[in-house]
Amino acid sequence: MSERILTLGIPAGSLQEATAQLFAKAGYQIRFRSRSYYPSIDDAEIECILIRAQEMARYVQDGVMDAGLTGHDWIVENGAQVVEVAELVFSKVSRKPVRWVLAVPEDSPIREPVDLEGKHIATEGVNLTRDYLKRHGVEAHVEFSWGATEVKPPRLADAIVEVTETGSSLRANNLRVVDTILVSTPRLIANQASWEDPWKRQKIENISLMLRGAMAAEGKAGLMMNVPKDSLEAVLQILPALQKPTISSLSSEGWTAVNTIIDEAVVRDIVPRVRAAGAVGIVEYPLNKIID
Repeated sequence: MSERILTLGIPAGSLQEATAQLFAKAGYQIRFRSRSYYPSIDDAEIECILIRAQEMARYVQDGVMDAGLTGHDWIVENGAQVVEVAELVFSKVSRKPVRWVLAVPEDSPIREPVDLEGKHIATEGVNLTRDYLKRHGVEAHVEFSWGATEVKPPRLADAIVEVTETGSSLRANNLRVVDTILVSTPRLIANQASWEDPWKRQKIENISLMLRGAMAAEGKAGLMMNVPKDSLEAVLQILPALQKPTISSLSSEGWTAVNTIIDEAVVRDIVPRVRAAGAVGIVEYPLNKIID
């Protein structure tokens, strides 16, 4: 066991598996054990704690954990004073930010924030909603929702403030979006004391670097090939490189090796074209991380 330990909060629930997958691409293997809130990780200097994203920012702020992953929305909701080390755009469904939206039944007369005056709003993001109403100078009753928020209008609430990624659940419940209150992405956060500790800060920054590298590699592929020198210019004109391709001479006179990174989605279009332009020995390979 290492003498120094960094306690790291892993979000339980919807982001749990997505977080583990991202860490795996970054080089960290997290394994969840049945009924245990302490996942194992293949780094003797890290201790993981599984906790709800809604509570993460508060526990990190209070020093229960050195660092953790949670949404920007829950940092705002808790009013937590933490260091936001990195933005990590990933989620359970997509790689897009989530939105907290004000939604009402399709036939509701509510069309804009001012129409909420005196109304009842159900939400899990009580402080987010109250701040939104305050910005618009509206007085309304905001009540905490324990779940199934979409089914509450119109009988139990006039409107809801709910988080959505695709909007499919809102549409399925015949709800219409009036306004977007907050756009949120996951963040790697740290408490101030841990951030000021040189060893812990370096450890957190290393994790951040590897996670960001893993995210940068998503949707990218490596491509290497051998190209006759007299065909090199034609091949380079075809390649949409992430950076300038690496070009090196081969032992065979008159040949060069080209290595580049491109969007995975265009590989099937690029390979036939570079082959026709003279490239041979074309190899596509997967990428785990791209570190700037």
